Amino acid sequence: MTQPDAILRTGRKFDQVVKGARSVFMADGFEGASVDDIARAAGVSKATLYSYFPDKRLLFMEVASTECQRMAGQVLGLIDETAPPRQVLTIAAQHLVPFLLSPFAQQCFRICVAERERFPELGRAFYASGPEMGRAQLSSYFHKAIDRGELRIADVGMAAEQFSELCRVKLWVRAVFGIQSEFSQQEIDDVIENAVETFLARYGV
Repeated sequence: MTQPDAILRTGRKFDQVVKGARSVFMADGFEGASVDDIARAAGVSKATLYSYFPDKRLLFMEVASTECQRMAGQVLGLIDETAPPRQVLTIAAQHLVPFLLSPFAQQCFRICVAERERFPELGRAFYASGPEMGRAQLSSYFHKAIDRGELRIADVGMAAEQFSELCRVKLWVRAVFGIQSEFSQQEIDDVIENAVETFLARYGV
């Protein structure tokens, strides 16, 4: 049985377990999160928790994947793939930058880095549901914009990676190293504006 197959995603308490686990992981990290605390936060028994997730790693991967997919769904719901690049990139950055700075994303990043030697699948799962999914969405739009003559890009995958990195400029690094934990809307807007302008300066037509 593969790890994804080991998760039972049916039953009325599944979402309850994931929500409880999210709160405990964010407060205590992966290593510090106990099954007892997760079960208590979710309002279920340990037996019920194990019936859904026989392994704590699977539970963390589900929490990370659920949150990333939720954000991706919000972005997709707002993006019109026929819209001009400036509009689409701005919308994408308006969601990506605050997400990267959020306590959830910061804690997930720290957990994945801290556990990368013992449990590399944690990082792989977060990468697949977060950065990799975002790159695929941007690449899909870029191809359409190129066909319309709105962008000129030779390596679409690289361009998608570059835009994601532009959204990490300045503030994300400060958050990761604990230099700054609160960010004004003006600081966030500055990163968004510069990310869009820099990208279009390189790839815009």
